Amino acid sequence: MPTSIQITEDLQKELVKRKFHNKETYEEVIWDMIEDSQELSDQAKKEIALARAEIEAGKSRTLAEVKKELDL
Repeated sequence: MPTSIQITEDLQKELVKRKFHNKETYEEVIWDMIEDSQELSDQAKKEIALARAEIEAGKSRTLAEVKKELDL
């Protein structure tokens, strides 16, 4: 059930600054902030570890290398 809350003008201005696009709702902004503060899932941690290992093993390319390969 939707509810309304009162916030100060300062908080409202801060929420506006955190929007990715004009049509994003304050609820979406707040959920993004909550998500940022939550711990990563075990699956995400495994994928990050795998990506780091691939980078260390030289299995990655820079953006400049990819652009050159694609003639961009």
